[in-house]
Amino acid sequence: MIDMLLEIVDLHVSYGNIEVLHGINLKVAQGEIVTILGANGAGKSTTLLTISGLVRAAKGAIYFDKTPLHKLHAHKVVKEGIAQVPEGRRVFGTLTVQENLNLGAFVSRDSARVKRTREWIHQLFPILAERRHQLAGTLSGGEQQMLAIGRALMSEPRILLLDEPSLGLAPLLVKTIFQTLRQINETGVTVLLVEQNARAALKLANRGYVLELGKIVLEDEAKALISNPEVQQAYLGGIA
Repeated sequence: MIDMLLEIVDLHVSYGNIEVLHGINLKVAQGEIVTILGANGAGKSTTLLTISGLVRAAKGAIYFDKTPLHKLHAHKVVKEGIAQVPEGRRVFGTLTVQENLNLGAFVSRDSARVKRTREWIHQLFPILAERRHQLAGTLSGGEQQMLAIGRALMSEPRILLLDEPSLGLAPLLVKTIFQTLRQINETGVTVLLVEQNARAALKLANRGYVLELGKIVLEDEAKALISNPEVQQAYLGGIA
């Protein structure tokens, strides 16, 4: 029996009187890359925000290594070892690259450890080392995405949540970002990925879930999903 690092059980989430997640169940094992596919408005981002504690569950539970996340505030969730890269990057444009990275390490009191983590991120994304004194707002979209991922990694998470990391990026840059996500995963960081570029996501992931209108309608190995005719038609432009 594989131990599940993250487990979502019968999760319901509402915005006001409107329920947007209708009892979803989802599991992520230690060391996996799992992707959530779905159209706009399916509830993908809401799922990540609820795991992070930024949106409260109306019903159901979220367990991280047996800890009930649904009872914790967002800053405590980060301390448990969870970091999120939000949709649209959301870097602090008036701060330097270095200052943005340092903000990601707010849970750490060990300056030597923070320095080591920052050096590792500079190895992953050499451009961030080159631009460390540059204001984040002056970076290109791709560089800002690298910075957003780097900032999340500064907390040394056990699981990294990514919301649409390829959004608005050129295909070559998307390839680079996804190759780096694989490298990050190979160091032992588990990855849960929300991504509209279904082909890139399924090529990267071990397993996937398909979310439609707040319900999980399909889950399988990534290889099986990529060859599933329904998935091909809905998310891969009709071609395998």
